[in-house]
Amino acid sequence: MAEQADRRALEEVVTFTSDLIRIDTTNRGGGDCQERPAAEYAAARLAEAGIEPALLERTKGRTNVVARVEGTDPSADALLLHGHLDVVPAEAADWSVHPFSGEIRDGVVWGRGAVDMKNMDAMILAVLRSWARHGVRPRRDIVVAFTADEEASAEDGSGFLADEHAALFEGCTEGVSESGAFTFHDGAGRQIYPVSAGERGTAWLRLTARGRAGHGSKVNKDNAVTRLAAAITRIGEHEWPLRLTPTVRAALTELAALYGIEPDLTDVDRLLDKLGPAARLVESTVRNSANPTMLDAGYKINVIPGEAVAHVDGRYLPGGEDEFRDTLDLLTGPDVDWEFHHHEVALQAPVDSVTFARMRAAVEEFAPEGHVVPYCMSGGTDAKQFSRLGITGYGFTPLKLPEGYDYNAMFHGVDERVPVEALHFGVRVLDRFLRTV
Repeated sequence: MAEQADRRALEEVVTFTSDLIRIDTTNRGGGDCQERPAAEYAAARLAEAGIEPALLERTKGRTNVVARVEGTDPSADALLLHGHLDVVPAEAADWSVHPFSGEIRDGVVWGRGAVDMKNMDAMILAVLRSWARHGVRPRRDIVVAFTADEEASAEDGSGFLADEHAALFEGCTEGVSESGAFTFHDGAGRQIYPVSAGERGTAWLRLTARGRAGHGSKVNKDNAVTRLAAAITRIGEHEWPLRLTPTVRAALTELAALYGIEPDLTDVDRLLDKLGPAARLVESTVRNSANPTMLDAGYKINVIPGEAVAHVDGRYLPGGEDEFRDTLDLLTGPDVDWEFHHHEVALQAPVDSVTFARMRAAVEEFAPEGHVVPYCMSGGTDAKQFSRLGITGYGFTPLKLPEGYDYNAMFHGVDERVPVEALHFGVRVLDRFLRTV
C-alpha cells in the first residue's frame, strides 16, 4: 500500500486541471452558466475509481456532483471536501494565452480557474483515484462535492445542496475547501502558509434614493442623484472601528511571534505596520467594510431622474452584523433606502482543533521551512451555505509557490496560472492531511 500519492496522481492533477480549464464554465450571474460538462467530467473520473457520484440540478445545466468515500470507522464524524466548478468571466484579448486553453507552458498551467478553483477540484480527483489504486481508505467518511454557482449567489450550487439534499451530508461536521495553505513570501526570506479558519460575512447592498423628477435647468432640492451621491460618499469615507475575532487574534499573535514583535493588540494598526508585507494577510479582516461599486441614475443629461441606485460590497466580521446594519442606517440617512442584494453569514472555525493541527502538520511535512498561521478570509466561499448543516469550514488548498508569484492577484485576475510543481505539492499535502485526519 502506497504511503503517499503515487506518480500517476502527480501526472493526473496536471491533466485534470488543464482539462477542466478547457471546459468553459463562465458564471456571469443571473443564471448565465452551464457547469454540467465539467460536472460530468468530474463524475466520470470518480466513477472510473469505483466511487459512485450523484449529479444534482436545481436548474437545467447547473449541475453539482456529490459522492461519499466510506471510512474505516463508522463512529467517526464525516469530513466534507468541496470545490466549485464555475469561474468568473475572462476577456481573451487581455490575456497572454487564451483563458480557456488550459495550456501547459514552461511548467505552468494557464487559464481561468487555474487557482480559483479547478486546481483544487483536480487535486481531490487525483488523490481519491490514487487511493482507489492502492486500496487506501480514510478513517472518516469523506463526502466530496463539486458545486455550481459559487461565483454568484450559490443558489444553484451549495445553497441548493444544503437546502434540498442535506441527507447526502449526514455526519459531516467539518469541511475543507478554498483558500489556504498557499506560500506567502514576505520579501525577507520567510515562507508563510496561511490556513483559513474564518470568513467575513457577505452583505451586498442595493441603495435607492428617490426624489422629484424634473428639468435639468430648474432648481430642484429633491434631487435623487445628489442624495445618493452624498450617501455613497459617506459610506466610502467611513472609518470602521477595530473588531478582533478569535481567528484574527490568533493570526496576529502568531505573526508577531514569527517576527519577534510584542503582540500589542491594543494598537493593531501599529502592529500591522511592524509586520510589513505580512500585514496583507490580516489587514482586511480587522474591521467591517463597505465599498461602493456600482452607480445607476438618469437617462438624459437635461432630465433630473426621480430615482438613483447604487450597489455596495459590504463585508462584516463574525459578531459584527448588528454594527454593520446600524452603521449603514446612519450613513445612508433618511433620504436613501438600503436592502440586501445578497446576504450570507460570517464564519469562524477553531484554530486549536485536531483538524487544524493536522493541516498544519501536513504542510510542515512537505514544507519544513514554512510557517503555518491561521487567518480569516476577507471574502466568502461555499462554506457559508454548508454551515447551514452545522459544518465548520476551513480553507485548505495547498500550493507551494515561487517567490514573485502573486497568489491573490490570480483570483479573478488576468493571466491566471498555477505552477505544475505547486499542483504536485498540493496533491502530496492533501493526501497526507486526509490520511491523518
